[in-house]
Amino acid sequence: MARLPARPILNEQEFNQLKLYSNSHKAEKRLTLRAQIILDWYEDLSYKSSALKNQVSEMVIAKWRRRFGQAKLDGLSDQYRSGKPAVITQAQRKRVMHLACAEPDNGKQKWSHKDISAKTGISASMVGVILSDAELKPHKTDYWCGKSPDPDFESKMFNIVGLYLDPPQNALVLSVDEKTQIQALDRTQPELPMQPGRARRLTNTYKRNGTANLIASLAVHTGEITARTMERNDSDNFLKFLKLLDRKYRLVELHIIVDNLSVHKNKDVLEWVNKKRKIHLHFTPTYSSWLNQIEIWFSILTRDVLKDAVWTSKKHLVDQMMLYIKNYNEKNAKPFAWTYGKDKLN
Repeated sequence: MARLPARPILNEQEFNQLKLYSNSHKAEKRLTLRAQIILDWYEDLSYKSSALKNQVSEMVIAKWRRRFGQAKLDGLSDQYRSGKPAVITQAQRKRVMHLACAEPDNGKQKWSHKDISAKTGISASMVGVILSDAELKPHKTDYWCGKSPDPDFESKMFNIVGLYLDPPQNALVLSVDEKTQIQALDRTQPELPMQPGRARRLTNTYKRNGTANLIASLAVHTGEITARTMERNDSDNFLKFLKLLDRKYRLVELHIIVDNLSVHKNKDVLEWVNKKRKIHLHFTPTYSSWLNQIEIWFSILTRDVLKDAVWTSKKHLVDQMMLYIKNYNEKNAKPFAWTYGKDKLN
């Protein structure tokens, strides 16, 4: 056999694919190892150095260098090996797939591989293989937005999307909503901080220190957040917040997007808005609060501040949220790159 070159010749696509394999946490370990062996070769490492680095023998290094030299990336895949004939019949496969798609009869919501194995007499590992081949995932649930029953969905949707994409001149578009019942949870034992090789740890047991309600406004085209906490989520507090926005943005016309919560349509609220020629309320269609961009920011708040947090008091919770909002406005506020595809209309 011809002697292998000192270094392999890689084009950009091959190099990028090898880097992707070697850095992947999801690819099979054997493929990650083989990619790293070729990258070592590309970096002109010796057989011995690459073997020590990857904790394999020099014969393994030689094998995968040879395979790559013969077939490039295809050479890193396992070669076909003839094995024992299949012992699972087509009828058994169909039985497994049928069960996975049917409603469980044991009170559970979803079938597990173990449950299907008990029903069919096929090992749980083989059940997994059969379902994988059929691209069936009984453990997984995807969510989608159901069609709104609002007869005016299209006109309301186009109105809101129009405000996002082409706002009126000299006007400000505000997205407003409430995040309620934010629990100030403290742990019964002090948290154990993260250390090398060990994640941050919290006790499963906790104590409640009250709840907070947050009402917030997102200036859609600047990203600025205006927020206040309130004791109750009611029409009085919503009206107070509208008045705060009126004072804050005195010199511009306001188009305020809210959902269909009853406090937003309260008689006193609507009467006050009708007297304010500069303020216009726009209601999202029924079951379509996802159109309101403030929901995006609430998910950011949850991720950055609320998830797995420890609060020694309600004041502690409120103070940290307000500090986060202050820093967000100073450093991170910017418009969301929000899009709404035509395919979503069908």
